Amino acid sequence: MVKKRHDAPDGEGGEIVELAYDAPPGTPAGVEVLTLAELRERAPEGLLPRPQRLDFHQIVAVDSGSAVHTVDFTAHTLDAGSVLWVRPGQVQQFGDVAAVEGTVVLVQPGFLPPGTAVSEVADEPFRPVLWRPVGDDREAVFCAVRHLATDFRTGSRLPPGIHADVLRHLLSVLVLRLAHGTAAASGVPAPAEAFVRFRAAVERGFATRHRVADYARELGYAPRTLTRATLAAAGVGAKEFIDRRVMLEARRLLAHSDLPAARIAGQLGFDDAANFSKFFHHRAGDSPGAFRRRHRYGSP
Repeated sequence: MVKKRHDAPDGEGGEIVELAYDAPPGTPAGVEVLTLAELRERAPEGLLPRPQRLDFHQIVAVDSGSAVHTVDFTAHTLDAGSVLWVRPGQVQQFGDVAAVEGTVVLVQPGFLPPGTAVSEVADEPFRPVLWRPVGDDREAVFCAVRHLATDFRTGSRLPPGIHADVLRHLLSVLVLRLAHGTAAASGVPAPAEAFVRFRAAVERGFATRHRVADYARELGYAPRTLTRATLAAAGVGAKEFIDRRVMLEARRLLAHSDLPAARIAGQLGFDDAANFSKFFHHRAGDSPGAFRRRHRYGSP
């Protein structure tokens, strides 16, 4: 399952809890499948409602009930037939976890075959958080979940390496079914290569580079090309895309760390705290300090 690396001090319920993957004894390293009821039973008291940053993938397939689940300050409604996918580095917070039932799949980065189409889907940080497959796609996705859960429970008599390979293949089916079936149903075309390369570069460099021209030079595109590709794929221009990624990290650090604004400014590539504060206020309509006070001790 998971283990807590450190807690917030008493009374600081808004501080993030870092969760690291910890495979239960006797199970294949890298993946675990359990029910939401089992997750509620195992989790330390008070952990699930608190903000958590995962270092593993968490896929939740909901069979029944309804609850709100927050990921990076966006609230998502979980209900029957929906699938939540929280990726490493994202900050999540459970709502009324007792109000939903379903299956939870925990996956360590690197468990899926590297350099394959399935690992590209799993490791893509810009994929949706909430999926709602419909019709045949929904049936196929939940069939894959049940198959994965069954083999996790019943495969202990297999040699450990074989058991892990079986689960790796079944998880690959689930990931590809979920991603491509839902994408096909939505009718949204695959993004252009220029955008795929740009967003990967932004993820690597947003903390030090905020100009479109810098990414264009690195990738060998004209700035206009990146802007057109980003507008077509993400609905915003390239500069806006960069700024949104910077703002997401700023919100995470303000809400879930004790770092002063000046330190956060430096970590995000700003020359001084004043420039960071101006940038943040322009985009959030609030100062970094006010944002922290509003989110630190309450729900995002």
